Amino acid sequence: MENKNIKDVAIADKALLTLEEAAKYFNIGTNKLRIMTNEENCPYVVWNGSKRLIKRKPFEEYLYSSYSI
Repeated sequence: MENKNIKDVAIADKALLTLEEAAKYFNIGTNKLRIMTNEENCPYVVWNGSKRLIKRKPFEEYLYSSYSI
C-alpha cells in the first residue's frame, strides 16, 4: 500500500480546504472568502486553532443556491 502525503491529495478530493485552496477551486479571492467566513457561526467553516478551513460540500451548496456573493 502506497503512503500518500496529505499535500498530494487533489483539492477536489478534500473535504476541508484552506483559504488558498478554496480560492483556486471556487475562483473566489481569498479576501472575499475571509469576509464571507468571518461570522462566528458560519455553517461552512471549521476552525483548527486559528486556521480557518472551508467545508467544501456545504460551501458548494451555498454557492449553488446564491444569486450573488
